[in-house]
Amino acid sequence: MAPVTMPPVEEARAIFRRLGYEVSGDGPELLAERKWRTVRVTATASRSDVLADGGTCEGDYRLQCFVTWAEETGELAGRLRRSAPDFEWAVIGVDSDADDYEVVHGSDPVPA
Repeated sequence: MAPVTMPPVEEARAIFRRLGYEVSGDGPELLAERKWRTVRVTATASRSDVLADGGTCEGDYRLQCFVTWAEETGELAGRLRRSAPDFEWAVIGVDSDADDYEVVHGSDPVPA
């Protein structure tokens, strides 16, 4: 089992490469590019690392994806919804024991 205190950087890189994106960057901040689309990818182990800026979009990246451990997915998505950032977002929750992942889009309905 991977330590959940470390951001899932390699998992984020692998997911986007499997989806056909060219991935660049070192550390937890990556850029994934494919055709006309550029996605800013942030690998984070903790929901507290996200939205310290109040939910504003840095640079010209209107598409933002946060990759975190599966157990952090719901809380992170909830925090993003409450902050209503000015960019389109998704959260990918990765399982540290498998190659599975779950995607939550900002446009998904809030579960009851």
